[in-house]
Amino acid sequence: MSGTEELLVEADRLAAWLDSADPPALLDVRWRLAGPPGREDYAAGHLPGAVFVDLDTELCGPPGAAGRHPLPDPAALQAALRAAGVRAGHPVVVYDGGDGMAAARAWWTLRWAGHRQVRLLHGGFPAWVAAGLPVSTDVPAPEPGDVTVRPGELPVLDTASAAALAATGDGVLLDVRAAPRYRGETEPIDPVAGHVPGAVNLPAGEYVGPDGRFPAAEALRERFAAAGVADGAPVGAYCGSGVTAAQAVLALHLAGRPDAALYVGSWSNWVADPSRPVATGG
Repeated sequence: MSGTEELLVEADRLAAWLDSADPPALLDVRWRLAGPPGREDYAAGHLPGAVFVDLDTELCGPPGAAGRHPLPDPAALQAALRAAGVRAGHPVVVYDGGDGMAAARAWWTLRWAGHRQVRLLHGGFPAWVAAGLPVSTDVPAPEPGDVTVRPGELPVLDTASAAALAATGDGVLLDVRAAPRYRGETEPIDPVAGHVPGAVNLPAGEYVGPDGRFPAAEALRERFAAAGVADGAPVGAYCGSGVTAAQAVLALHLAGRPDAALYVGSWSNWVADPSRPVATGG
């Protein structure tokens, strides 16, 4: 398989896979930053056989000084994944409402937890509907899974390592928020505006479409290279709370950089300590 095939699956191929003798576990992780809850979308219609998993309460820890979407407690994550039917060594497909952000964070979380066979439905729920594929309101009762969560299988940045990456010049820390937030001109969510000193702005819209679809690997490599991502040099990403940045890490994987690190706490963690420096402007 190519790298893309190991990370993404198109709607028609997923439909055939779900109809096979050995379908993947299917997780609906639809989510909106400002609500309403994604569970309402799930109840209105979802892919047949999909189990809803809540990003805020099951895939992340409670908000606080570690950020708005910190790492989950491993035992709690394991319980949630087992309840959703995730089995050790068995493929999982995740999907969201179409922008790809929640699904990418779900993909990242499962990979971080040691579950390697995870794919994202390219284009999410809208791509499935656009392909004329069936939607269900039935809520499945999957057999409990036996997955074991082994944290640390993907690289993570904390405040110290994020600051070091941004400051050294030996690598690049990407801030994937919109440019006005990076420059400190506006901050609609967190209490302080600006960015980590030394971070480079690469808004998410420059490497993924609004429909959650990624360009070809070569185009991704070119866009990251233009932002200063060099072959062999360390690269990490952050956003407001580690959701959009997880999508950046997925894009970096597609571009051939599986070593890309996620600053999970992101800006919401950085500004939780008022003593940390804040940069503004371009």
